[in-house]
Amino acid sequence: MKEDREELDGKAAWRIAVAAVTILTISYGGPLISVVSMKTIAAELQTDRAGAAAAAALVYLGASGGGIVAGWLMGRLGVRPIVIFGGIMSGAGLLLAGSGGLWELYSGHFLLMGLFGNAFMFTPLLTYVSRWFERRRGSAVALISSGQSVAGALWPTLITFSVDGIGWRHTMMFYGVFLTLAVVALAVLFLRAPPVAAAASATTANASEREGTVLGLNPNIAMVLLATAILFCCIPMAMPINHVVAYCGDLGFSAQHGAAMLSVLLATAFFARQFWGWLCDRIGGLQTLVWASLAQMTALSGFALIQDGHVLFAVAAAFGFGQAGLVPAYVIVVRAHYSLQEANWRIPAVLFGGTLGMAVGGWGAGFIFDLTSSYATAFATGLAFNAANFAILLFLLGRDRRRDGAIYTRLMRQPQTSI
Repeated sequence: MKEDREELDGKAAWRIAVAAVTILTISYGGPLISVVSMKTIAAELQTDRAGAAAAAALVYLGASGGGIVAGWLMGRLGVRPIVIFGGIMSGAGLLLAGSGGLWELYSGHFLLMGLFGNAFMFTPLLTYVSRWFERRRGSAVALISSGQSVAGALWPTLITFSVDGIGWRHTMMFYGVFLTLAVVALAVLFLRAPPVAAAASATTANASEREGTVLGLNPNIAMVLLATAILFCCIPMAMPINHVVAYCGDLGFSAQHGAAMLSVLLATAFFARQFWGWLCDRIGGLQTLVWASLAQMTALSGFALIQDGHVLFAVAAAFGFGQAGLVPAYVIVVRAHYSLQEANWRIPAVLFGGTLGMAVGGWGAGFIFDLTSSYATAFATGLAFNAANFAILLFLLGRDRRRDGAIYTRLMRQPQTSI
């Protein structure tokens, strides 16, 4: 047990965290191919902007449902077979998506890359890595959540060159083979059972849950509010991530310019996520969510108001900074207020709202563009959802502080025992 305890927050834990973020970096490269190639796919398959944007959105939609099942299975089978299955399905999804028309594109993204692919990697790895950490859990979860950011910084420019050279179909197929081989190898080499001490310590629920409340509310109501909040923050989050390349093209800039802007957005998110993780370890997940939501909302207003190509790079960086602090902090809030047994299914349930929001935001921005021939209305709609997210978080923070105040008052009223 002592050796297990020493492994928590130790070198072995960080090696596993790095392996996990590498797996997610590779897996998130798959959906980026359809994001970067959106206008090319729309032209070749004779569909509109919403039709092409639906491909990447379907990955998030599939992952939103599959994540709950994957979390349940991980508790029974362990993380390694779950992640290996997800890697194989994601690779198969890219092969299918690049082989035909819209039906194959959608099926490959929704069923294989989403429902059975990313769903079996993202949520299980978040929960798994959180068991390896206690003192640095916020920093570790922030690192794992950076997989999408690293993918966005690394892959768009490379994908653009590949698509220009061999086309989007062959790019999907070659990347699918690479994804499967890499994920399977990393899972076999690095993923193993977490320390027994982690499982033992994590079975103890937060004091508020032992009293029958979470954040001063019924545990199920608190979970629904958290899932609603992450839904409302991920709808606007998905809009620039999925459409900034196409948006730059509409403004008269090249695809390489748009891909570079997406890379700046997500590279900034990677470094910012380490800051938000550090902050989360110090002030808690809920306060971190409030500040990150405000930062994302402020930056999104820049996309709605600014069309200068150079200034938009700064806006993209600011947006990456804000959105980076959101998803990891939701995981920290759930882990802090529920026991491990509860967290195994409540984390995927809350993240269901996030992946659903990414799907709605990615597709919805394309749909609004097709109606208005402009992204201005889409970004304004995103701001409205972001404001609703901010309001829910302020409500939860207020409830939590009132609960803490009531607990402190009750403790002070207890008779003191002299020694």
